[in-house]
Amino acid sequence: MTIPEEREAEVRRLYYAEHWKVGTIASELGVHHDAVERVLGLQEKHALARAPQQSLLEPYKPLIQEHLARHPHLRSTRLFDMIEDRGFKGSERAVRRYVATVRPKPMREAFLSLDTLPGEQAQVDWGHVGSITVPGGKRALWVFVMVLAYSRAVWAELVIDLTVYSLLRSLSRAVSFFEGAPRTFLFDNAKTIVLGRHGAAIRFHPLLLSLCGALCVSPRLCAVRKPQQKGGVERAVRYLKERFFAARRISNLARGNEELMTFLTTKAMSRAHPRLPDRTVASVFSDEKASLLKLPTPLPPTDQIIPVAVDKTAFVRFDTNRYSVLPAAVTTGTLTLVANDAEIRLLNKDVEITRHERVWGRNQRIEKAEHRAALVAIKRGAADGKGRDRLRAEIPDIDTLFARWIEDGRNVGSLTARTLSLLDLYGATVLAGAVADVLARGVADVGALALACERLRKDRGQPIPIAMSLADHVQDRDVLPHDLGGYDD
Repeated sequence: MTIPEEREAEVRRLYYAEHWKVGTIASELGVHHDAVERVLGLQEKHALARAPQQSLLEPYKPLIQEHLARHPHLRSTRLFDMIEDRGFKGSERAVRRYVATVRPKPMREAFLSLDTLPGEQAQVDWGHVGSITVPGGKRALWVFVMVLAYSRAVWAELVIDLTVYSLLRSLSRAVSFFEGAPRTFLFDNAKTIVLGRHGAAIRFHPLLLSLCGALCVSPRLCAVRKPQQKGGVERAVRYLKERFFAARRISNLARGNEELMTFLTTKAMSRAHPRLPDRTVASVFSDEKASLLKLPTPLPPTDQIIPVAVDKTAFVRFDTNRYSVLPAAVTTGTLTLVANDAEIRLLNKDVEITRHERVWGRNQRIEKAEHRAALVAIKRGAADGKGRDRLRAEIPDIDTLFARWIEDGRNVGSLTARTLSLLDLYGATVLAGAVADVLARGVADVGALALACERLRKDRGQPIPIAMSLADHVQDRDVLPHDLGGYDD
């Protein structure tokens, strides 16, 4: 900005004679402060004052660049330590700022977009969706997802087990849902799928190969660290996390899977197809079903079959839990366990001796009443110990009550038997509430426990419990109601 000579003279007078500040002169004369500084020659002075000084980092920059060229991902803190050992006196922040300007940028990879044929490929993956509370602690919660690459039809289920047996069950259920199998399963490099890999040499899990062989499906793997090769299932996992799992708490596995299946068959199927926006996924899937491979009948078994040892207390251990068997199985020593995600069966050779509902808790004791009764019948003194085990299994705070009985010098066996009768009479829910009540009041008498059970029973509006014992010779123990209309005649 140029100003008249008389105005420049006035600027010099006000600055040197009257000692006005640059801002005051600019405001008084109505000119920009840069013009005032130019007239006074202050800009050159500021430029000289701001002359760059050599940075403390300057001698070390070639060394930093050399190491970054060989190790592009080397951390700034490590580089700082290296040059500090060589005499650098500056700050770590200065190193971080410089490294950000000279670190080699990764080369962007170009990808080839491929369109698969109908029925050609299904992509498989898992996604972590939180945790679920189980007896004895918590377990990680995962969603298994299979998506057909052509139609984008999705099948998924919640699982808390990532073993190869869980994979086999999920694959079998997925192809049953689609009513056919694709020609290829595309997997990631998970340890449950591939046991070893060196370049193109791949060793799949033999159980997975067996299932794929029965379905006439070819298993394939993505390249290592190339998740984009299965982008369809990656997007499907993200879609489920954003549309289904967001702000949703899963507290029951069965109910969570029911809600997930409802979502898949309604909202997921009715969404627009990404390549054919004028059609839904359901309509494209109906076309693809004709290209899927026909499933064998029946489907290959996916149960886990392992030998298990019976311990001296007539229990077998499986997945951190203990399951009861009849005492006679102790002499057998080893049984065959057949397990799925719903139940476990125990076989002596080819004969099934018992089965239990599978428990997904941790360190739980699962015992059938008939197994306990059989052991009590042959072991003197076992009734008291087994009774305590039953109370511990069904009443969480009962050990505190046991401790009070022992401290008071009471007959623990007799009190245990009376407490068991209350358990049979009122049930575990009422008795647990009564135990919590008497412990809170600081009493430990079984009579007080019985009164607390009766009070809770009344509060809940439950019928009066009646304990009846009939002799073995009574044949008709159940009274069947009949029509009383004939009495009027």
